[in-house]
Amino acid sequence: MERTVSSSAPKFSDMNQTEFQQKVSNAGKPVIVDFWATWCAPCMMTKPILEKLGKEYAEKIEFMPVNADDSREVLEQFKVFGIPTVITLRDGKEVGRVTGAQNEAGYRAMFEALAEGKEVKIPLTSFDRMLRLGAGAVFIIMGVSTGNWLVAGVGGLIAFMGIYDRCPIWQAVVRMFKKAA
Repeated sequence: MERTVSSSAPKFSDMNQTEFQQKVSNAGKPVIVDFWATWCAPCMMTKPILEKLGKEYAEKIEFMPVNADDSREVLEQFKVFGIPTVITLRDGKEVGRVTGAQNEAGYRAMFEALAEGKEVKIPLTSFDRMLRLGAGAVFIIMGVSTGNWLVAGVGGLIAFMGIYDRCPIWQAVVRMFKKAA
């Protein structure tokens, strides 16, 4: 099962690092790379979404589906450990990454931000936010009730993952580290 944007789109599989870098360099625009495999059910769920967005943003963004099974060198270059993984590249440098299946709104946010030259962020869905906050609360309650402060601390970290994108202190720390890098 080949994964392409359209029947006339190039098929990106069995690429080594040199071939991949040439395709990215020759794109002349930002690139979104989708690492996928035919045996990966979440990859097949996201396929129609990414292909649709690839067509919609074709003038501003190069969409490259890359078969993970056939392009091991490229996977190792980007340290891809799970699929589907979608990576955004601007001027050949990684500016965003998401691993795991996302909904259309999440992927659309990546395409839009990359097309507009903005920072690429994946917004948390309300469900994800509530799941993280709820799971964190459960761990905190379990930790406090049993006196296991490690479990309570893990719960605090899980809960923080539900709100970190709205935390001004976290944003300031991230900006500080980005400037230092």
